[in-house]
Amino acid sequence: RADGRALRKLPVHVGLVVTEEEPSYADMASLVVWCMAVGISYVSVYDHNGIFKRNNSRLMDEILKQQQELLGLDCSKYTVEFANHDKTGQVLNCQSTLKVLSPEDGKAGIVKAAQNFCQLVAQQQRTHSDLDVNMLDNLLSSTNGFPDPDLVLKFGPVDSTLGFLPWHIRLTEIISLPSHLNISYEDFFSALHHYAACEQRWGK
Repeated sequence: RADGRALRKLPVHVGLVVTEEEPSYADMASLVVWCMAVGISYVSVYDHNGIFKRNNSRLMDEILKQQQELLGLDCSKYTVEFANHDKTGQVLNCQSTLKVLSPEDGKAGIVKAAQNFCQLVAQQQRTHSDLDVNMLDNLLSSTNGFPDPDLVLKFGPVDSTLGFLPWHIRLTEIISLPSHLNISYEDFFSALHHYAACEQRWGK
């Protein structure tokens, strides 16, 4: 936690995006627990094949184990939120909220936002000319329930986020790392240092 306080700025929401073919549950769990330890409020885990989401219980077991080993926390009340499951906003160690995502989540969120807008038009609460960037942003925020990611850590050789929340990362700082396999805390904290030093100009 002291490391997090030492940074000039700390991301509120970090996306952990794996582009490698063989995801490691232990290494991803380490990254999630480190995010929690430095005080990051929201964490998204994503791989383009949806492996983590399909095997979410295995990932959560590893996170629980590492919480206890690394942080010494009483984790008996840990839970996890899965995207596209209504009313399941839940918390890890009462401080960090986790979503496990797969490619359909980003596209499905945009489809749901479009459907919601069409319903508003059909009910004559909106007109088609009301749809702009801010309107779509508000519609997506209401379905996503998470703030947009401040930082994405992308692991692997592919120069793409491979479908990770395509709308939400338009202002996100993306830092590429060679691999999540055997990643060290020093590598993770170095990426946070890099983010803290970035001056974001918001397109100016």
